[in-house]
Amino acid sequence: MTVLTLGPAGTFSHELAVRLYGDEVELLPTIRAIIEQVAGSASRGLVPIENSEAGGVGETLQGLAESGVVITGEAYMPVRHHLAARGEPSRLSVIYAHPQTHEQCSIFLDGLGVEVVHTSSNAASAVAMQREENAGAVVSETAAAIYGLPIAVRDIQNRLDNTTRFVEISAVPRGGAGCTKCSILVDPQTDRVGLLADILGVFARRRVNLTRIESRPSRRGIGRYIFFIDINVSEGWHEAKEELKTMTTVKELGCYARMEVPGI
Repeated sequence: MTVLTLGPAGTFSHELAVRLYGDEVELLPTIRAIIEQVAGSASRGLVPIENSEAGGVGETLQGLAESGVVITGEAYMPVRHHLAARGEPSRLSVIYAHPQTHEQCSIFLDGLGVEVVHTSSNAASAVAMQREENAGAVVSETAAAIYGLPIAVRDIQNRLDNTTRFVEISAVPRGGAGCTKCSILVDPQTDRVGLLADILGVFARRRVNLTRIESRPSRRGIGRYIFFIDINVSEGWHEAKEELKTMTTVKELGCYARMEVPGI
């Protein structure tokens, strides 16, 4: 079965997809395109959902909120960023970088004082650099090799333990056996004193561990939010979810397990 992920060749998504699925990988230009195609087909997708430095990936979270796809697996990938340049970094006129990559490498890039132009992916940064003599790009080792770019400075990420979490998505939920985590979207559709405390209390009373909670704009006006919550599967989590449904609108985003990544 074909797995869709973010291209062009040389993105971290592409590298991880090949490690997980081999040659059955198709590259698409945007996360939105991946989610839309997965929603209407038997294909699976692999998309980034959060980074240890830059936080949640908005395009993925919004796609999960708006589409019918669900999460069927997760994988973690250490992320190392390198500055590709043909000469001294201080002499560059522009550096191309994906917005999340820029955030993950902000200390180094801000220190250079060179204009940073955002691109759609790390691989797109490599392509853009090729068109200009005095341009640089923040790329992966794989992208640098594919596009024949010299690496001037290695490991420019803010932290050496920089990690991105990816999720496998499908139009069909995974079976419950072996699942260790579940994700839900909570839409309170209101605002009142103690709302968030009441939501969290549903889990706290049953000693159910939440591994992540992130608020996102509901797009219904300023100050109105939805919440993405990841839950460790344990005794009482089903009951907590059902009680939460009596208080708010809950969209189940799938239950899944961690996928082992060969070579990592």
